[in-house]
Order: sequence, then C-alpha cells, then structure tokens
Amino acid sequence: MKTRHKRIAILIAFLAVLGGAATLVLKAFQSNLVFFYSPSQIYSKEAPVGRTFRVGGLVQEGSVLRDGVRVNFVVTDTAQTVPVRYQGILPDLFKEGKGVVAQGQLVNGVFEAKEVLAKHDENYMPPEAAEALKNAAASNEKTSSSLVQGK
Repeated sequence: MKTRHKRIAILIAFLAVLGGAATLVLKAFQSNLVFFYSPSQIYSKEAPVGRTFRVGGLVQEGSVLRDGVRVNFVVTDTAQTVPVRYQGILPDLFKEGKGVVAQGQLVNGVFEAKEVLAKHDENYMPPEAAEALKNAAASNEKTSSSLVQGK
C-alpha cells in the first residue's frame, strides 16, 4: 500500500470514529432533554405521551389534597388545568395560588410528577411558566371580547 493510500485510510478511520462519537453524544443529550409545556399545550395534545417533560403554572386554589406524603393538586395557566399526582415531600414554598413547575410524565390524563419545584421568592416565576400564563391570558381576552361583540 502506498503512503498516500495509508493516509487516506487513516483519515477515513478518524472521520468514522469522530462521527460515531458525535452520534453517541447527541443521543445522550437528546435522552436527557426535558421540555416545558403549559396546561393549555397539554390540553391541546402537544405534550409527549410516555416521555418526561415539565408542566408549570399556578397551583389552583382549593385543589391541594394531602394524604401523608401523597399529594394531589391542579396546575393551571388560567385557561386550562392539569391534575398532578406527587408522592414525596413538597418544597416549603409550595402553596395554593403560587407558581410551580413539576417534572414527570402524563399517565391517563394525570400528570405523575417525580419532582416538584416551587418558586423561590415572591416575584420569581420560571420564564416558561410566565410566558404560558401571559399567552393564556391573551387567549382568554380574545375569547371574551369575541363573545361580547357577538362574533
């Protein structure tokens, strides 16, 4: 084999190894990627079934039911709601009417949370949750104004 052919073979082998490594890194990254969905997006079936994702919004007033370490509550973006089931100790700042983000999976219409995060101060809300609430409020305004105008 000539020196030129050896160099080409080494280059091709190097590119194959580099491509394989890049594929493994991207697959690992994709499996750890967790997306955020609002209750309205879940209601419109945009959220994945059988995959972990996050849902966020406000804890609906009067919806928290505790049974030991099992907790059921409802997350709302003021337009739609999602029932959430969680088993574990909730953060100290978890309260009705306050912002929350839960991570888990949607099972038979109920969000099975593996982790619940509460906002850390009075003015903080995750950007995704704030955007979802803003979009839901805009949607509510459009609906109510069209009802008033008779459209």
